[in-house]
Amino acid sequence: MSLFSATIVLKRITEITPRMLKEQGIEYLLLDVDNTLSTHHGTILIDGLKDWIEGTLNSGIKLMVVSNSKRKRIEPFAAKIGLPFVSLALKPFPFGYNKAVKALNANKKNSAIVGDQIFTDILGANLYGIKSFLTRPVLLEDGVSFKIRRYFEKKLLKDKF
Repeated sequence: MSLFSATIVLKRITEITPRMLKEQGIEYLLLDVDNTLSTHHGTILIDGLKDWIEGTLNSGIKLMVVSNSKRKRIEPFAAKIGLPFVSLALKPFPFGYNKAVKALNANKKNSAIVGDQIFTDILGANLYGIKSFLTRPVLLEDGVSFKIRRYFEKKLLKDKF
């Protein structure tokens, strides 16, 4: 199984429609925060996110924030968008995914995650056994570790975006 066999690649989270999710059998969607819903450590939501969340929830899809960031960062962000959350998820390890899926009373078969990083969000989804949606990062980060990861992501992605 390839890294992308269960991954749908999109430019922004707002391209995901309830119909698309239902066609995939997804009833529960886990959401990364940094560079998926906002910039890295940002607080301003990407354009259209509030409406997207409302429409997705109104269609019956359950949403939960799953982030590697600390509670201090994620709790106010999740409150701002009205969603439950798991902080310190330790992605790509399956612990945070498992905690979120259990909290939602979901199962792996009907759950997926949306995130911007191959080596955390997508790898974690593969390790845990759920589908995934990879989005372009809202804004590229400056840190050396991010630049290294993004370099290798670009090699893996080739022309997927």
